[in-house]
Amino acid sequence: MAPRGKLGLIAGGGALPLAVAARCEAEGRAVHVIRLAGFADAHLARYPGIEAGMAEIGRILSEMKGACCQAVCLAGTVNRPDFKTLRPDFKGATLLPGIVAAATKGDDALLRKILSIFEAEGFAVEGADDILGGETLPAGALGRIQPTEDQLSDLRKALHVAEKSGELDIGQGAVVCDGLVLAVEAQEGTDAMLRRVAGLPADLRGNPSLPKGALGKAPKPIQDLRVDMPVMGARTLELAAEAGLAGVGGQARRLILIDRAAMIETADRLGLFIWGEGQ
Repeated sequence: MAPRGKLGLIAGGGALPLAVAARCEAEGRAVHVIRLAGFADAHLARYPGIEAGMAEIGRILSEMKGACCQAVCLAGTVNRPDFKTLRPDFKGATLLPGIVAAATKGDDALLRKILSIFEAEGFAVEGADDILGGETLPAGALGRIQPTEDQLSDLRKALHVAEKSGELDIGQGAVVCDGLVLAVEAQEGTDAMLRRVAGLPADLRGNPSLPKGALGKAPKPIQDLRVDMPVMGARTLELAAEAGLAGVGGQARRLILIDRAAMIETADRLGLFIWGEGQ
């Protein structure tokens, strides 16, 4: 496939922006990275771009236009800011009231508002999964470990809880063990949720010698998958193992895999299943 137009990557935290930038580099696609201050990985500084505050909207747009970007991708984790502490530039100040109003309706409304700003400036919005070549979770087992029916039952309940939580714009993940809901992801993110599970009493969860339960991640029903599709990587599996879980999973084709090969190797080494629910 011929390289697409130059990409402006708005990078938050985590491994996803790194994977997107690396894929562009491997495909010979020009990328310009806007590293969000306080969130983006320091390794992204090797790519052309700048560091900017999340309220410096005018500067970000001017930088992307000056770099001749044709498309934009928002990737990575960004905590909801305290709007009172933001220091917007002039463009940001004009847009901030609308952004704050959208934020009162939930994270998904906030993201849709932000996407609309870039679209109004003429940028095409691309999802990280499209840039990564559709590296999403396939249906069925990924790796050599097959879940038992009891484990699948826990995973399916975790996915159901995650979906219901998503309807309330709370989070994307949940952990279930022996039918008991151990945790629901909120603003802390998946890694922190799994560490929380690892700290629960031993009689509520599994352990490395007798793993039980599952992590399920599902997109919020109203979210824009171009910008906020659930993500898993090898680190997710390592933390799931530390929490005593038997495996992880999500909805087939609706969860981004960061380095599929590394995930399979990690799951097989740790004895965890990875399951894609649906066809």
